[in-house]
Amino acid sequence: MPESPEVRDGVTELERKSASAARLFDIRRIIGGLFTLYGVIVTVAGVMASDADLRKAQGININLWTGLGMLALGLFFLTWLKLRPTAPPAPPNN
Repeated sequence: MPESPEVRDGVTELERKSASAARLFDIRRIIGGLFTLYGVIVTVAGVMASDADLRKAQGININLWTGLGMLALGLFFLTWLKLRPTAPPAPPNN
């Protein structure tokens, strides 16, 4: 039995929404966003470190270095997402 144009349009719209949802919840977006956000927060904490904080860490500004590493990792994930986006799922062959 042939499908009506309304049914085909409805299926096409659902497939488009499904592909958008798959791209929205891509794990790279979540990991990249969180690492970038936390990286900024920890980097700012490292920039604002006091002399007492540096003495406790034997002169190494651990917050600054950890924050920069987290920021780099987060930006890597977001760049990866931008360069290789999630492909939409293939439509079923019925």
